[in-house]
Amino acid sequence: MEKKKIGVLTSGGDAPGMNAAVRAVTRTAIYKGFEVVGILRGYNGLLNSEFRTLTRGSVSDIIQRGGTMIYTARCPEFKEWENIMRAKEICERENMCGIVAIGGDGTFRGAADLSRAGVPCIGIPGTIDNDIQCSEYTIGYDTAMNTVVEMIDKIRDTSQSHERCAVVEVMGRHAGHIALSTGLACGATAVIVPEMPHDMDAIVSRIKEVRAMGKKQFIIVVAEGVGGVDKIAKEIQEATGIESRATVFGHVQRGGSPTVRDRVMASEMGYYAVELLEKGIGNRVVGYKDGKVYDVDIQEALSMKKPFNERRYKICNEINF
Repeated sequence: MEKKKIGVLTSGGDAPGMNAAVRAVTRTAIYKGFEVVGILRGYNGLLNSEFRTLTRGSVSDIIQRGGTMIYTARCPEFKEWENIMRAKEICERENMCGIVAIGGDGTFRGAADLSRAGVPCIGIPGTIDNDIQCSEYTIGYDTAMNTVVEMIDKIRDTSQSHERCAVVEVMGRHAGHIALSTGLACGATAVIVPEMPHDMDAIVSRIKEVRAMGKKQFIIVVAEGVGGVDKIAKEIQEATGIESRATVFGHVQRGGSPTVRDRVMASEMGYYAVELLEKGIGNRVVGYKDGKVYDVDIQEALSMKKPFNERRYKICNEINF
């Protein structure tokens, strides 16, 4: 009798730790008697039957690597029901009894549709933005924050030397979690996020206040969803007379060797996902809550709204000047 197979894919933006999750899924599934199919380039690869057999050996030495060895892509076509059904037929032809999909909200919507069509799918939150509502933590977040902190520390050296204000844009199109945590960690003079209103006059006043106390360099952290860093830098320079430079960190935040936390979380979540598929359970998202890995219905996960940490924002405003 042909062995049942479990597919694994990564979709959407890449995040450090995705390889660790692929490794965990692969080795757990093999240990439990399944064969593993790496689906290349996310749902695009599923529709185009781009598969690679994964073995214990093929996922060796990837736990420390950023990116994703099975590649990633976005797939607008997967929003159409006829393509969902075509994917189901491909899964049946390939003898796949389930799929582990690693990514963000868009990835989970695809997994929910495929589960509804009859292919059990488990989502694992892999996104540097930490904006998956059902999970306190997403794979890649810690590594991205450490990358941002390292870059801000380097920019601070130049800002100190030239007595400048550095306005830096970090990732977070719809969520300011990276900006808030890294701003607090770096002692930023101000943090601007989409979740909270900001007052440029108040920011300028704060810069003037701390300059009067002898401070020579200033860091303003802006989430991508707010944007306009060039305009913000220009406003600060015109209002204060302090040379101000804007820097967009960009996709460098997605890369790099994952931290211990990301490797461990990816391994735990990947193991848990296979346990669910082994029981024939699909349409779930693996999350992290109250110190434990757990699972939740995909539709429920997609309907949740992740609260912004207003207390941390308050702390940042009160101690970072």
